[in-house]
Amino acid sequence: MQHTIAPIRHHLRALAACASAAIGLLILAAPAAHAAYPEQPVKLVVGFPPGGGGDLYGRLIANAMGKTLGQTVVVDNRAGAGGNIAADIVAKAKPDGYTILLAMSGNLAVSPAMKPQSLPYKVPDDFAAIGLILEAPHGLFVSQASRFRTARELLDAAKTQKLSFASTGTGGAAHIGMEMVKQKAGVEMLHVPYKGSGPAITDMMGGQVDSFFATASPLVGQVRQGQLRLLAITGEKRNPAIPEVPTFKELGVNVPVTQWYGLVAPAGTPQAVVKLLSDHLSRALATPEVREAIRKDAATENDLPMERFRSFIVDDIARYKAAVTPALMKEIAQ
Repeated sequence: MQHTIAPIRHHLRALAACASAAIGLLILAAPAAHAAYPEQPVKLVVGFPPGGGGDLYGRLIANAMGKTLGQTVVVDNRAGAGGNIAADIVAKAKPDGYTILLAMSGNLAVSPAMKPQSLPYKVPDDFAAIGLILEAPHGLFVSQASRFRTARELLDAAKTQKLSFASTGTGGAAHIGMEMVKQKAGVEMLHVPYKGSGPAITDMMGGQVDSFFATASPLVGQVRQGQLRLLAITGEKRNPAIPEVPTFKELGVNVPVTQWYGLVAPAGTPQAVVKLLSDHLSRALATPEVREAIRKDAATENDLPMERFRSFIVDDIARYKAAVTPALMKEIAQ
C-alpha cells in the first residue's frame, strides 16, 4: 500500500509545482503584456474635415503624442453632424485604446445638453476621459466700419434697437454662448445662422448683420489685420494673446463657456491604458512647440487629466442646459 501511495504523492507534488510555476509565469506575463501597449498605431477620430481648426489641433496633438508613445497616432477625419458622427464611432469602437476621439464642447457638451434623446451615444457614460487639451474663448465680433466700439455700447443699443447676430449654425456652441450673453444682459437680438464663418463675415462686412458670435481663435488673425473688431470674449479672465479685449464677465455678463478640445476613449478601455494615454497627453502639452501653437491664436492649453476632465465635461453640460429656454428649443427643433 505504501508503495502505491508514494508515487501518487510524488505525482501530486509535481502537479502542484507545475501549477505554482504556471501562476508565477502568468503574474510575470501580465505586466509584460500590459507594457506592450501600444503594439500598433493609435487612431484619433476627428469630427472635422482636413484643414479646419479642430483638425489642426488634432494633428498637433497626434504628432506630439506619437513621438513619446513609440507608435504613430493616425488622424481619421469623420466630419458631419457637428462632430456627433465621430463621437458615435468612438463610443461603439472596441475599448482597447487603439481608437480615441478628439472630443469638443459641441459633441460632448452642447449636443448632450440640447438633444440628449436624439443622440446615439450617452455622455459621459459611453466614454473614458483621457484629458483636456485646450480652451478657446468665444467672442463678439463686428466689422471695423461698425458704429459699435465696445460690447457695452452694442448691448445697450440692443435694449432699444433691433440688432442681429450671426453664428455658424443653430444649436452650435457659439449660438448657445450668445444666447447666454442675451439672457445675462437682458437683451433681445435676432439670430441669423450661417453654414460657415466666411459667409457670415461677408454679410457682416456688408451690413446685413450687426455682429458675429464665434470661437475667437480662428479669427484673431483678421482682428490683428484690422478687418474685424473683437469687442469681448467669454471665460473667466482676459486672454494673454489679446490682453486688450475685455471679458463679458468684466461687463457684469458672466458667460463661462468656451470652445474646448480633449481626448476620450470608449468606455471600458482598461484604466492602465487610459492613464498611459493621459500621461503622454500631459507630456505633449508641456512641450514648447505645442504650447506655442495653441497660444498664438488666443487659445490656452489646459491639462486636466482623466477624472478632472470627466467632471469638467459634466459641469459644461450643466452650463449649457441652464441656457435652455422654450424659445431656444423651438428654434433648434426647426
